[in-house]
Amino acid sequence: MSWLGSLYGRWMSRWEESLCFRATNRVVRPFEWGLEWAERWPHASRISRNGHEPLDWLLALSRAAIADSGAFFAHRTPDDFELRGGVLRFSSNVATPYPENNVVHGQWFPGKDRTRAVLVLPHWNAPGDAHNALARGFQKFGVPALRLSLPYHDFRMPAELERADYAVSSNVARTIDATRQAVLDIRCAADWLERQGARRIAIVGTSLGSCYAFLASAHDERLRVNAFNHCSTYFADVVWTGLSTLHVKQGLEAHVGLETLRELWMAISPVSYFAKFAALPKKSLFLYARYDTTFLPSLSEDTLRRCREHGLDHKAVVLPCGHYTLGETPFKFLDGYHLVSYVLRNLGRV
Repeated sequence: MSWLGSLYGRWMSRWEESLCFRATNRVVRPFEWGLEWAERWPHASRISRNGHEPLDWLLALSRAAIADSGAFFAHRTPDDFELRGGVLRFSSNVATPYPENNVVHGQWFPGKDRTRAVLVLPHWNAPGDAHNALARGFQKFGVPALRLSLPYHDFRMPAELERADYAVSSNVARTIDATRQAVLDIRCAADWLERQGARRIAIVGTSLGSCYAFLASAHDERLRVNAFNHCSTYFADVVWTGLSTLHVKQGLEAHVGLETLRELWMAISPVSYFAKFAALPKKSLFLYARYDTTFLPSLSEDTLRRCREHGLDHKAVVLPCGHYTLGETPFKFLDGYHLVSYVLRNLGRV
C-alpha cells in the first residue's frame, strides 16, 4: 500500500471510530444460555435436555436445525395482514414474551408496477425511518418497496430497551430465536407482496439485515434478486471481531470462545446454507467496505470465495469506506446507486 493509501486508511479508521462510539448507551449484559428460548424450536421436543449440559443441548439443536433447515425456517401465512396509513402490520409466526415484538411492521412505498416488489431490511439498531430513502429510490422508478422492522427494533422494541439488544446479545439462544423470527417475518412479508400481485420479488439487506436476507433467500425461491449490503460467512465472527459489538463480546468471552460460539450460532450463519442458496435461481450483489471494522473485509472476502466455489450468479462491489461511513456522504449515494441499479436491472430478468 502506498503512503497515500495508508494515510487514507488511518483517516477512515478514525472516522469510523468516531461514528461508532457516538452511541453511549451500549450495555454489557450478563451471559445466558437462554434455554427457554430454544424449547419452542423445531426438533427441541425430540432432543431431550435430560443428561445434557446447556452447551451440548444447544449444539445438538444447532446441528439439527442445519440438517433440517427447511423445518427450522418454515413459516405459515398470517391471517391478519392489515395495511393502514401506509404501514403493514401482521402477527409474527414467533410468539415472544414481548407483545410489541410479536407484531411485524412494514412501511409500504407503493409503485405503479405491481408485478415487481422489493423488501428492504435495515441494519442493527436502525431507527424507524432508516432506509426509507432507499425504499423511496425504488418507488421513484415505479417499483413498490416494503421496509420491514426487524425483531426488537423501532416499533417492536420492548419498553425497557434503548437499543435492539435482544436481537444480538450474550443470550445465546435468544439471538438464534430473534434471527429465526426475522427469517419467518420476511417470508410472511413475501406472502403479502404476492397477494398484491408481485411475481418477482427482490430483497435488499444491510448489515444484520443482510444476514437475515441471505438466510431467508436460501430458503425461499421467490426472492430471486438479492443485494447484500455488507456480508459475512459467520454470525459469531462478526460479533467477536467487530468494533460495534465489543460490548456483546464482553458478555460472552468469559463463558465461550470464538470456536464454540461459531458452532452454537452455525444455524444462523450464511456459511451453512450456500449449497441451498446455489440450488435456487438467483442473482446477487455482494457489497462490502474496504475499511470495515464491524464486518471485517476478510469475512466478506471469504463470502465471495464461497460464492465462486458454489457457482453463484453474483456481482461484487467494494467501496473505499467503512461500516458506519457507508452511511455518510458521498458513500451513501454510491451505495444507493449500486443497490438500486442492480436490483432494477435484474428484477426484470428472473
